[in-house]
Amino acid sequence: MTSNNVPTKDRESFTEHLKKSYRILALCGAGLSASSGLPTFRGAGGIWRNHEATSLATPEAFEADPALVWQFYSYRRHMALNATPNPAHFALAKLARKRSEFVTLTQNVDGLSQRAGHPTSQLHLLHGSLFDIRCTSFYCDYTEQNNFTDPIVPALAIPKGSSQPLPSTTDTTGAEASQSLADAMKGSTSTEEGKDLDISDAGVSIPNIPIESLPRCPKCQTGLLRPGVVWFGEALPEKTMTAVDKFVEESKIDLMLVIGTSAKVFPAARYVEEARYRGARVAVFNMDKEDGKKGLTKQDWLFHGDAGVLLPELLKPLIGDLPANAAETS
Repeated sequence: MTSNNVPTKDRESFTEHLKKSYRILALCGAGLSASSGLPTFRGAGGIWRNHEATSLATPEAFEADPALVWQFYSYRRHMALNATPNPAHFALAKLARKRSEFVTLTQNVDGLSQRAGHPTSQLHLLHGSLFDIRCTSFYCDYTEQNNFTDPIVPALAIPKGSSQPLPSTTDTTGAEASQSLADAMKGSTSTEEGKDLDISDAGVSIPNIPIESLPRCPKCQTGLLRPGVVWFGEALPEKTMTAVDKFVEESKIDLMLVIGTSAKVFPAARYVEEARYRGARVAVFNMDKEDGKKGLTKQDWLFHGDAGVLLPELLKPLIGDLPANAAETS
């Protein structure tokens, strides 16, 4: 698939600059994964079961109701694992293999860049990953990366559509049984049996999971595990920030790619200006033309459209064609 929306002059000038660029910095946001079909749960309309999604992404929310927070993140893990990296992920991974001084800073937690084979030494996760986990105990330092087990524990399995009511193993009031019966009656006409239920819909019942059934630390045996994402109110990962800062400060930067993000929020916004200060020309890939063009100069480029189409096309003069299995968007 190719885009006919790129002016010939912009395409040619970008290609010329790309071929002579060696030190490249990319900043990626949710738009990178748009054609993989993942919901972002950010901004207006970011609702999960009548909860503002951002209200579930805090240490306080986890302390108050770890089961609900884990159900939210288990759902997101499940959705991400059922999505496929799109050609933009594969194009960036191939660029990283072509240019050893290409560094990517991503705000995404979906693990799609990793699954596309992006070299981990050149990929820095600003907000962590859905597939990293760590112990919440103050005295335990257990962490695990790239845990793709789904569900991470049996209790967090996504409920399946069924025409049969399911008995509750924890509720003694009859409320869950009544809801299960109602869901079964609804499911017999609107939900395919055996298909994952959409538990982001508050109308679909989810079990009350006892704390004993939540992910538990295998090291200390007592602490609850939590998702390895950066929650609101938490500091960004120092190791990540240090690595990117070092790259930016080491030498001249040739090219800055801003992909699927408005880059308005610090510290992400700071890197665009620092790269430009160090000589970089900036190329923005954004679905929102008005959002993308803010702050651009005459030396920069704005490519309006789906990154899953634009990136493979515009990086092709340097990276060549993608493998056949990466050539179609999800």
